[in-house]
Amino acid sequence: MRAAVYRVEHFNAAHRLHNPEWSEEMNQTVFGKCNNPNYHGHNYNLEVGVLGEVDPKTGYVYDLKLLSDLIEEKILNRFDHKNLNLDVEEFKDLNPTAENIVVVIHNLLRSEIDEKYDLKIKLYETERNYVEFPIE
Repeated sequence: MRAAVYRVEHFNAAHRLHNPEWSEEMNQTVFGKCNNPNYHGHNYNLEVGVLGEVDPKTGYVYDLKLLSDLIEEKILNRFDHKNLNLDVEEFKDLNPTAENIVVVIHNLLRSEIDEKYDLKIKLYETERNYVEFPIE
């Protein structure tokens, strides 16, 4: 029997969307207010889903306390109240769009969660805008 468990977390972070290969005018045209040279912030909501077989001994797919601790260690401690462009190594040369952030989060968690589980990440940048990875 397969099931999915989800953990929802929250973090705040600043970023600037900018492509250094483009002119300031091109960056402004493509990214608009998100290209503010003084950065801007979001209150991100993160949803992490682990999908797999229910263990007949525990009744768990995945221990949610372990998932919570893993998210805190690998994601919240790294991203919360940070400037993603300046403070987070993964974005030194990667534009911190919501799409790139969700892939980075997925990769950080994927390396810690057994491959027997499927992993789904959904990141809300605003109440109306979110991205998810992977998609099928």
